[in-house]
Amino acid sequence: MKNVEACWERYLDTGSHTGNSWKDEDGCLLLGAAQMFTATGAPCYLQFLENELDNLVTPDGILAKEPAEENSLESVSIGRILFFMYDQTKEEKYRRAIAFLMKRLAAQPRCACGSFWYDRQHPNQIRLDGLYMAQPFYMAYETRFHKKEQYNDILGQFENARRLLYDGKKGLYHPAWDEEEQKLENTGFCLRSTGLHLMALVDVMDAMSMEIFEQYKRYMALFKEALAGLLRYRDPKTGLFFQKIEKGSKTERDLETSGNAMVAYAVLKGCRMGVLLREKYADIGFALVDSLTERKLTEREDKEASEAGPLLMACAQKKMLENEL
Repeated sequence: MKNVEACWERYLDTGSHTGNSWKDEDGCLLLGAAQMFTATGAPCYLQFLENELDNLVTPDGILAKEPAEENSLESVSIGRILFFMYDQTKEEKYRRAIAFLMKRLAAQPRCACGSFWYDRQHPNQIRLDGLYMAQPFYMAYETRFHKKEQYNDILGQFENARRLLYDGKKGLYHPAWDEEEQKLENTGFCLRSTGLHLMALVDVMDAMSMEIFEQYKRYMALFKEALAGLLRYRDPKTGLFFQKIEKGSKTERDLETSGNAMVAYAVLKGCRMGVLLREKYADIGFALVDSLTERKLTEREDKEASEAGPLLMACAQKKMLENEL
């Protein structure tokens, strides 16, 4: 069995891992480092975050690396690390950057049903990816700084996805709905978008106030329904999921890393939060992480950022749950 923490410490020590503009995979890597710091207390994770954020946020709280696409939700996703850094350092630049991103999100174009566009390349589209990019940040802001005034807006966007993207017979969500053309994206049921959706639901629950209990229960129901549908398609040989969920494959090459790591993260965090029964689901989450780390975890500097971030997040949740058991 690999020394997972040592692998990650060596990987992060190889230098900067964020690109020239803010992307969702950068956000996952930064959040994973923050969660590993919480789980282990190892100073290398906080040092990595301080080094990365010094390059991303100016002293005035302005984003130093703009997203490649105008009105892209990807820049909002990475903003979630700002809450953690503000709590750790109390530096006002992080609070200013949070306000800057919330102003940008408030101006994000919307579909007629009220859901955010993903970006200018996908106008009038509701995408599962977009729920993860926007809603956990939105919820954290509303809970901490805006008196929970837009909780209904956040839940409404998840309800739109449930109404337009969910296939009840297969128990899976389609990746996207085009409102202008009134049709679903015809690319099949995608593990990565499903993983992002599960992470969005569990992270929104984590960021919201439980005193709004009816909404919290609704998120729980959506999360459990989506997870139950996905678990029907788990590969019995490896315990993982294929990128094209319902189609499966004859080769392990199609066991996509990031999507499986996202599912593992959501399951383990759901267990930690009491959303899922640990007795029933913890072993599923542990098995997913163990299978991935054995197959995929290396210290290579050129590891794909899209894989590294979700896998680090899943490893952190596994460590935290192990600490609690």
